[in-house]
Amino acid sequence: MARPPSGFYSTIEYIGPRPQKPRRRNFFGGWVIIVIALAMGVWFARPLMPFLRAAQVGASTEQAVELISSLEAKKSFADGLAAAALKISAGIPGSRLSDNTKGDAPIGKGVAADVVVRSYRSMDMDLAALLHEDMTENFRLYPQLWGAAGPDASMDHRRVPNLQRFFERKGERITPTRNAADYLPGDIVVWSLGNAENHIGIVVPSPGGRSGEAWVVHNMGGGAKWDNILFDYSIQRHFRFPGKVGE
Repeated sequence: MARPPSGFYSTIEYIGPRPQKPRRRNFFGGWVIIVIALAMGVWFARPLMPFLRAAQVGASTEQAVELISSLEAKKSFADGLAAAALKISAGIPGSRLSDNTKGDAPIGKGVAADVVVRSYRSMDMDLAALLHEDMTENFRLYPQLWGAAGPDASMDHRRVPNLQRFFERKGERITPTRNAADYLPGDIVVWSLGNAENHIGIVVPSPGGRSGEAWVVHNMGGGAKWDNILFDYSIQRHFRFPGKVGE
């Protein structure tokens, strides 16, 4: 006679985590993170874009030399100033140190303000000395941003807000536009950067005389560059100096 099956194997008790219902994937959550990451990457890479654009365009030293000769042949102060700025960007000798002030960085180094000061100095105009003289007489009319008790001949001309105030007082003020034709060689432009700092440069022609373009010589920390970045940042001020004071 067959034995009845044992009840030991008829019931098996499951011991373990409680089974979970499969969760529905959030399709949009991942995309939102990707979009935010891309936006942050573009924002922080923004300062590099002008340099990448300039590399793509391929402005050469030969083009700079040709343009310098063309500008100097015009015999005007503004064109000569633009030529002096181009010499600095191309590493061509021509900028002199000041006899009246201290604090000049070695040639080939420096900041944005140094490009402007050296360009004027090449035109026998000592902008550093002129600024120091005006600040000595009118110190309280200049930005009080550095806790100084008075003018500093070794540093004041290397600060963009000081140069901006000097040009506002002594130069010709021109309403900023987005039209390249309004910017002439030798003009001074002050930008507001995304990091709340100010930047300054000198307007020069574009390589090859491209129509509808105005380039600048400036230094954003990597040395003086000849770049097509005029409208890449918010233009705060547009000057001509010497110019019609009070215009």
